[in-house]
Amino acid sequence: MNAAFFDLDGTLIDSRADLGATVNFTRRELGLAPIPQEEAVSYVGNGARRLLERAIPEMAGRFDEIWPMYREQYQAHMLDQTVLYPGVRSTLAELHDRGWLMGINTNKPNFACRAILEHFGIARYFGNAIVAGGDCPELKPSPLPLRQTASLMRGHRLSSHDWMVGDNWTDMECGVNAGVKTAFCTFGFGQLKEARYTIKINRFDELLRHLKAED
Repeated sequence: MNAAFFDLDGTLIDSRADLGATVNFTRRELGLAPIPQEEAVSYVGNGARRLLERAIPEMAGRFDEIWPMYREQYQAHMLDQTVLYPGVRSTLAELHDRGWLMGINTNKPNFACRAILEHFGIARYFGNAIVAGGDCPELKPSPLPLRQTASLMRGHRLSSHDWMVGDNWTDMECGVNAGVKTAFCTFGFGQLKEARYTIKINRFDELLRHLKAED
């Protein structure tokens, strides 16, 4: 049985507004001027620590001090404007009906990841196969989180027929490092940089056509 692994921000959900707002709330609380939303979200993809280090360089080395402030605000407002990308719900449902195993492999903090999946009613497609920031000693692009996610899928073993789907170079390199195929989501807000990918998709539901050959 084949498996598909999904990033969250910029892949399943458009969370730009809430992420940007939380970054600027934190900056204001620290007496700092806001930064453009586009700049704030450009720092997403490498985990919360890296996001805050880059978005609030004035507080470099003080992550433990500002993290509780950021977390409390994001937990309260992470669903104010966040939405599923078009086609996500129907695509996940069809893949489930086809018998695909599905998992979440994200650098997003675990408290937010699980709450968002539950809110949109799609957590059931992934079961226990959810590995987020804080669940694994390493973050993407390390292949370790992907391997850990696979281990939660009824003992599934990764193969070259599996897929990693995401919008950032960390997703693509994670997939390559783990020996699976990769689908780059051009509609997301991550950065590809020099990362390699198997295919690229401009809409989420395009994934069905490419994965059909693996059924």
